[in-house]
Amino acid sequence: MNKQIMIVDDDSAIRTAVSELLSIEGFEVIMKDGGEQCLEELGNGFKGVILMDIMMPGMDGWDTIREIVDNNHMDGTMIFMLTAKDRPDQKMEGLQEYIIDYVTKPFEPEELIATVQGCFELLQ
Repeated sequence: MNKQIMIVDDDSAIRTAVSELLSIEGFEVIMKDGGEQCLEELGNGFKGVILMDIMMPGMDGWDTIREIVDNNHMDGTMIFMLTAKDRPDQKMEGLQEYIIDYVTKPFEPEELIATVQGCFELLQ
């Protein structure tokens, strides 16, 4: 199985830093700056782990996850939140079963790598 990771975050510095960290570990990284691009990539057949920011202009992380679920893109995909919010908000209601983990920024690189590796173990 390809170990594809999609980083969905409107902050290019975060996308780049996380991409570099995970690429070194041998993961294939795709970077998207918003929910619409994430959905397009899923429509093109993406399977793997999605690192989703919550606070993004336009379609936020929660709205994006709702669209992923509504469009049946969860098969072969795992989502975990990578966000500056220290705790989930009310918009998470009803989405808990689709989110494997919740990591806050700033994060420990080892924690992020371990979480991503754990996701791929569950996907196999």
